[in-house]
Amino acid sequence: MTEWNLQATSTLKQSHPRGGILDISTEMIRALREKTGAGIMDCKRALQQTSGDHNLAQEVLREKGIAGAKKKASRATNEGIVESYIHGGGRVGAIVELNCETDFVARTEDFRQLAHEIAMQVAAMSPEYIDVGDVPESENANPQQVCLLQQPFIRDTTQTVQDQVDQAVAKLGENLRVRRFSRFSLGE
Repeated sequence: MTEWNLQATSTLKQSHPRGGILDISTEMIRALREKTGAGIMDCKRALQQTSGDHNLAQEVLREKGIAGAKKKASRATNEGIVESYIHGGGRVGAIVELNCETDFVARTEDFRQLAHEIAMQVAAMSPEYIDVGDVPESENANPQQVCLLQQPFIRDTTQTVQDQVDQAVAKLGENLRVRRFSRFSLGE
């Protein structure tokens, strides 16, 4: 293959919104896709929309994922898994029920990984409730401390657990729901 053919196959030329040509390489699309799990065309559009800015494209995809998650929120979640996490030489543990719409998604590695990370979050951060709506009105509590979905995610504190769930909804294409959890600590 000639150098010109290699370049032509690895770069997709699209019209820039302000005129001219914007080169979006397949490597740029691949890198964004690996980071976000979004579809190829969604990654391409996000990169075009942001003039090739990888960070802004991630934000565009995240916002799109949140919008998609809100649309799917009313759908029934009758499948899923129960995942556990044990830490500290068996001194702290958590168990989480994460639900989805189909058993197909429940068997995917991405779904299982999310369930495991949520169980790890519960073990590390000791939430008392799943969401803000679960907190009794008589209790004056900081949702970022007591509500699992509002807590900063332990692996990336710039996002919340809800952000992680929303990204998984966008990636897996189904509604996901943390149904319940329990945390155990030796001697408590």
